[in-house]
Amino acid sequence: MTSMAIEQASEIIGSGRAILGCELGSTRIKASLITESGMPLASGSFGWENRFENGVWTYRMDDVWRGLAGSYGELTENVRQKYNVDVTSLAAAGFSAMMHGYLAVDRENRLLVPFRTWRNSFTEAASSELTRLFDWPIPQRWSVAHLYQAMLNGESHVGDIHRITTLAGYVHWKLTGQWSIGAGDASGMFPVDPETMSWDSSLAEIFNRHISVFDYSWKLEDILPSIVPVGENAGTITLEGANLLDPSGQLEPGIALCPPEGDAGTGMVVTNAIRPRTGNVSAGTSVFAMLVLEKKLSRAHPEIDLVLTPDGNLVGMAHSNNCTSDFNAWISLFGEVANVLGSDVSETEVFETLMPLALKGHADAGGLLSYGYVSGEHLTGFSEGRPLFVRHPNSEFILANFIRAHLFSALAALRTGLDVLTREEGVKIEGLVGHGGFFKT
Repeated sequence: MTSMAIEQASEIIGSGRAILGCELGSTRIKASLITESGMPLASGSFGWENRFENGVWTYRMDDVWRGLAGSYGELTENVRQKYNVDVTSLAAAGFSAMMHGYLAVDRENRLLVPFRTWRNSFTEAASSELTRLFDWPIPQRWSVAHLYQAMLNGESHVGDIHRITTLAGYVHWKLTGQWSIGAGDASGMFPVDPETMSWDSSLAEIFNRHISVFDYSWKLEDILPSIVPVGENAGTITLEGANLLDPSGQLEPGIALCPPEGDAGTGMVVTNAIRPRTGNVSAGTSVFAMLVLEKKLSRAHPEIDLVLTPDGNLVGMAHSNNCTSDFNAWISLFGEVANVLGSDVSETEVFETLMPLALKGHADAGGLLSYGYVSGEHLTGFSEGRPLFVRHPNSEFILANFIRAHLFSALAALRTGLDVLTREEGVKIEGLVGHGGFFKT
């Protein structure tokens, strides 16, 4: 950056004209500061991991706020070092996070159960029943599947529910006091009518009639957040919210927020895959492909989510719970071997050295086979994760084939869903853009 560019950036930040974006991904919480034209100014991040506690994949809420404050703090320190200015105000901000899952609070805004993430696969009964009831695919990850499964399980907290939302919606509420959500993230909670950009009222009525035997005091519409159209103000950061994000107290309240979105929505925007016949693949801890559709599918497919772009186009989404986790574990093991042998190499160096070997392996990976299921996998009917590597006695057991087999395995379940879209439904796609840790390494 030239001295003039640094001076201009400093003026933009100091006058409160910069824009903040934060995303809570599955392995990193990221914060980015940009200009109104989209030029990057500074960034920060915080690493975190999901936990498997009492049979539930979850993230602790303390980690949410520690991670957001940590990533934002790293960003502001980056700003001070690069531009010699403090961040005290912003033109606007937005927050996104992993889609789906289940966060439920009571009337006193107390969390009723630990956050249930997209990774859980114990809602198969609810998912199957609701898909039949609606004639609309309701995947196991969706908020309404978690809600209905809790009813089927007889969980006592359901009667105390005041609101349910996603992780992005929860963060947005804590920062603004408003139960709002963007259309893309909303469409992973319960079906959204793309014509009205509101919850599908006919399906909501079907659901309410179906659960009337439970005799709860609420109806579904009462506990869902309000959908705010893309581009509209979804509230402003309160003083309490500003202090959650910036415990140093420098950030001023009153900053306008856009509707909270899911990581699928941000992925579509950043890859410019929001028009029909465009698509993107996000690959990291999980992997999903999103193809923007030209028309509705011929029928409900359990392998396919039907969600919306942030501006309301219908999207066919194939999602696999597992992608890089098992492969990452093997890479970590190889790094440990190298260190034991006296080689001081980083994990990045191990990735960069071993991954190109896949190109030298046999086309069929020498007959080696990996099931990298760290968690359950709905696309192929596995309720729990059991990572497995197998081979025949006469397989070509060499390092190149081993790496190739694991790279193929990381995307194998996703292929099941993509075959439904492209082969069974004839969905046309003119280009795919890949993003996420799988492509980065």
